[in-house]
Formats: sequence, structure tokens, C-alpha cells
Amino acid sequence: QLQLAESGGGLVQPGGSLRLSCVASGYSLDRYAITWTRQAPGKEREGVSCISITHKATDYLDSEKGRFTIVRDNSKNTVYLQMNSLKPEDTAVYYCASERDSLCRDVFEYSGMDYWGKGTRVTVPS
Repeated sequence: QLQLAESGGGLVQPGGSLRLSCVASGYSLDRYAITWTRQAPGKEREGVSCISITHKATDYLDSEKGRFTIVRDNSKNTVYLQMNSLKPEDTAVYYCASERDSLCRDVFEYSGMDYWGKGTRVTVPS
């Protein structure tokens, strides 16, 4: 089965940047859309961005537009989430999830994902 592993999280000051990586193993990534999601303390998991099998990006949060960029490198079986101008409200555990043969959903649906990584923590102090 497809396995996903996130990395790149950490502590960053407001206004700083991080690049998260989601590395797939077990199968080639090119048949899967990858969605970055996040879960802040005490809140529900929410979709951040999705990149489809055709490399089309879908953003799920108005607050991220212009700050976050999702890209995929199938040769490395990796999807990246570049996060700039980070804010304290971006503090969360970030997870990537896969959906086979997907062009990305218009609205993030937790139950629609096939496989999940274990997450990487991002902390932006206030």
C-alpha cells in the first residue's frame, strides 16, 4: 500500500517560511492526488491545498492564498507545500493524504482520502 511521510515542520517566527515535504513509498505517486491538511489544537482537521494527478492545484483556505504553494515532483515521489509569511494561526500539525486518480475535490472531504501520513508539526509563536 501507499505510505506517506511528512517532514519539514518546526518552529518559525511570524513572517518566516517553511517547506513541507510529503514523500511517498510503496507505489508511484503519479496516480494519486495529494492533499495537505492541518489540525490545530482543539480544532477539526481542515484541507489546505490539493494537487491533482494533472498537477493542477486547488486551495481550500482563503487565508493561505498568495502565501502557500503546492507542487509535486513525481520523479522524487514527493509533494511540497511551500509556506511563506507564516502567521500564528498557521500553527498546527500538517498531514498529507492521498486520493487515487483524483483531480482534487472542490471541497476537502476527510473520508475521501485513501492514505495518510503521521504529520509534521508547525509552530508559529505569537
